[in-house]
Amino acid sequence: MAKKYFGTDGIRGKVGEHPITPEFVMRLGYAAGRVFVGLQQGSLAKGAHPTVLIGKDSRISGYMLEAALEAGLTAAGVNAMLTGPMPTPAIAYLTRALRAQAGIVISASHNPYNDNGIKFFSSEGEKLGDEIEHAIEAELEKPMQVMESSKLGKAKRIDDAAGRYIEFCKSTFPNNMDLRGLKIVLDCAHGATYHVAPPVFHELGAEVIAIGNQPDGLNINLNVGSTHPQALQKAVVEHQADMGIAFDGDGDRVLMVDANGQILDGDQLLYIIALGLYAKGKLKGGVAGTLMTNLALEHALQKHQIPFGRANVGDRYVLELLKEKNWQLGGENSGHILTLDKHTSGDAIIAALQVLHALKRSGKTLAQMGEALPLYPQVLINVTTKKKLDLQLPAIQAAVKQAEDELKNAGRVLLRASGTEPKIRVMVEGQDAVLVQQLAARIAGVVEAQSQ
Repeated sequence: MAKKYFGTDGIRGKVGEHPITPEFVMRLGYAAGRVFVGLQQGSLAKGAHPTVLIGKDSRISGYMLEAALEAGLTAAGVNAMLTGPMPTPAIAYLTRALRAQAGIVISASHNPYNDNGIKFFSSEGEKLGDEIEHAIEAELEKPMQVMESSKLGKAKRIDDAAGRYIEFCKSTFPNNMDLRGLKIVLDCAHGATYHVAPPVFHELGAEVIAIGNQPDGLNINLNVGSTHPQALQKAVVEHQADMGIAFDGDGDRVLMVDANGQILDGDQLLYIIALGLYAKGKLKGGVAGTLMTNLALEHALQKHQIPFGRANVGDRYVLELLKEKNWQLGGENSGHILTLDKHTSGDAIIAALQVLHALKRSGKTLAQMGEALPLYPQVLINVTTKKKLDLQLPAIQAAVKQAEDELKNAGRVLLRASGTEPKIRVMVEGQDAVLVQQLAARIAGVVEAQSQ
C-alpha cells in the first residue's frame, strides 16, 4: 500500500500548505501518539505513559509546529520531552539514551526557512519502519477524540540535551588523540548545529572559528552551510585555517574545505574514512554508496580490494544496504555519511570527526588526502517531459548503449525518473570531461525527442 503522507525522509512541505499546517501537525501528533500507546500496551507500568522526544532545527516555524505536535501527542496520552533546537542525529541519539519510545524532528534539512517537515525515529534511534508509518496514516483518517483528563500526557523541557549530545560526539573520537594545533572554520548554516558543533571541536583541542552560527529563524541555509560552501571557502583562506567544515541546517550532512579553499564532497570524505579504517584493520566489510556516487570512488576502493555496493539515492536506502550486507560505512556525495559503528543515523559532526581521526593518524593534511581521490567529471542534465516516459524505449536504450561503448570501462551512464517532478535525470561520468559533456547532451536530446 502506498503511503499518502510519508516520503523516504518523513513528511515535508511548505509551511502553511498541506501537509505542513498546524492543524495537520496536531492531528499527526495525535495519530502517532495513538499508535505509540497501542504499541506499548502491556509493556508499561499501570498508569504510565509512552514518552516521545521532540527536537527541531532553527527555522521560525519550528515553534508553531512544536506546539502543535506537543498538543497532539499529549491529547493521545503520550508524554512529550522537548529539546529545543538540536541536530537531527542528536534526536536519534537522545531517543535511545533517554529510553523514549520514539523521537520526532521538525526540520526541512538543507531547504530554505519557509519549508519544514516531520521526521520520526524509533526507540532504537532508527527511522520508523513502513508498518508503523502505515499505522500512523491509518490513524490520521480517524477523528480526534476527547481524552479523559487523567489520561492526558504531560510535556517538559530537557535542559541538558545539548550537553549530552556534545559528550556523545566527543566519545566517538579516540581518547588518546586530540585536535591541538588545528585551526578549523565551522559553518553551522545558521541551523541546528550552531550551539553544539563549536564546543565539540573546541573541547577536543582545535582552534575554532565559527560562521553561520547566529540563527534568527529566517536565515537557515541562506548562503551558508554545505549547500552554499562559498562562504566557508572564503573564511578558510582569510583566516589561514587548516580546513573548514560545513554542515547543513539539521546537521546530518557535511562537506569539508582544505587549506587552499578546495571542496571535498561526501564521496571524498567517505574514501578518507574508509582508508583510515582499512589501515587499522577495522573496516567491517565494504563501503556503500548510491547510484550517484562518483565512479572514481568505486575504482579507488577496488585498488585496495575493498568491496563497494550501490543503493538507490537516499540515506534510507544506504542504511538498508549496509544492514543487508552487515557493513558499517556508507554515504552519499551530498555528505550524508553513515558510520554505524558510531551512530545509528547519519551524523555530520561525527563523520567530520572520523575524517579528522584518519588525518591525524596518517599525518597528512586534508589537501593531501583529497588529492588521493580526484573525482571523475560528472554531468547531470534534467530533461522536462510532457508525459510519463518509458526509459526502455529502443531509441533511448540505443543512445545509452552507444555512450557506454564510447566510454568503455572508464565511465558510466545513469537515467532515472524524478520522484517529485516530471523530469528524467540524465547522468554521464567518465575520465574525459569533453566526451562526458557531449554524451550527456546527446542522450538528453534523445530523451527529450521521445517525450514529445
